[in-house]
Order: sequence, then C-alpha cells, then structure tokens
Amino acid sequence: MSGHSKWHNIQKTKGAQDAKRAATFTKIAKEMIVAVKEGGGSIDPANNSRLATIITKAKAANMPNDNIKRVLERDAGAGSGENYESITYEGYGPGGVAVIVETMTDNRNRTAGSMRHHFDKFGGNLGATGCVSWSFDKKGVLVIDNSEGDYEEDAVMMDAMDCGADDFEAEEDVFTIYTTPDDFNAVADAMAAKKYTFASAQIEMVPQNYQTLTDEEQIKNMEKLIDIMEDDDDVQNVWHNWDN
Repeated sequence: MSGHSKWHNIQKTKGAQDAKRAATFTKIAKEMIVAVKEGGGSIDPANNSRLATIITKAKAANMPNDNIKRVLERDAGAGSGENYESITYEGYGPGGVAVIVETMTDNRNRTAGSMRHHFDKFGGNLGATGCVSWSFDKKGVLVIDNSEGDYEEDAVMMDAMDCGADDFEAEEDVFTIYTTPDDFNAVADAMAAKKYTFASAQIEMVPQNYQTLTDEEQIKNMEKLIDIMEDDDDVQNVWHNWDN
C-alpha cells in the first residue's frame, strides 16, 4: 500500500494545528449531532456505530471527555435543533491532483458556491460526483505516533493483525493500521484495550496512487487550496492524492 502521508502533514504543521483545536472540536461536535439524529436519538455508542466511530476520532484528537459528554447530552432526544446534511464534493486541484471534500452544512447553496470558488481561485476545478472517488478506497485508519520509541514495530503489527486489522504500515516513526470501515470500531476498541493510544483515528478516503507536483506555483496553490478548504466552517474533511 502506498505511503499514508496525512499524519506527516499534521506533524509538519503541529503549531498551526494546535491553534485550530477549537475549530476541530466544533467540526467533531457537528458530526456527533448528525450521528445522534441518524441513530434515532441514541447517545449510546454501543447502539450507534457511527457515533462510536466519531467518539474514537474525538478522543484521538484529544477532545476532552467533558466536551464529548456535553455535546451528547445537548443532542440527546430531540437534538439541538441544527439541521445539517452531509454533502461530498469532488474535483481537481492544480496539476490534476484528485480532491474529495466532505462537508456538513445547513445551507447547501452556500456550501456549493464556496466549494466552486475555492477550486477556481487556486487553479483547480469542481467536478461531477464520482469523478475522482473511484481512485480512493474508504478505510478505517488508526495512526500511532512512535516518535518516543515506546513501541516495537513487530509487536504492534502482530497486535493489529490479532485485533482484526487489514493492513499495517510502518513509516519512519509512525505506524498506520488499516481496517475495513465496518471493522473500524472493533479494531480500535481492541487496540485501545491493549493500551495503545492513537494520534489520529477515523474513516478516511485513502488514495490508490499519488500525484507529484514539481511546479512551484502549483505546489503553492495546492497548499493554499487545502488550507482554505480546511478553514471553511462547512468542511469536515479534505482528502487528496498529492504526494507532498
């Protein structure tokens, strides 16, 4: 499997990411709202698998338990009143980089206009549904940061496989565990029971292959495109196949 670069990107911009913690928690809270509503108002992760996935993601993002509890209590039963819908946009960035943008919005016209503007502004273009998603695989992705050298690669790999993982990858001081979306919660729980902590844990769109950019202008515009997308309040996730 090709190298998974997202966690490395996060590491490189850790200071910037720390400054965005509040925004990250807001996005996760929005996902919880939708998960609770789609789960019939259930705030019990044992009976709401989508919610369980989001709680795992929240904990990996260091969202405090009190925050998680407060969001769930607020959204229990009738919910908080927000009416969000999930819409996925696909397109191409500079140099033909494939981009998938997962949004959660209460105004689809506003979001569609913003997505088109973002793509156009930085040398890309918004495409039709399915134009790039065929070249990505939806996978559960658990990332373990081993920069402190706490874990032995072979031991982590064996534990991951024993817990039901599909694949394991070691790259520098980062271990990445891949699962099917359906197995994500079970594998995450089993690894957590073995005292592993995750630097990142979520369902992702993983590229089947990667695109390299060599033109400095295209590189600069691709960075700006990702930044503006991730800063958009309607955007939950940005997936791409840029090998940076």
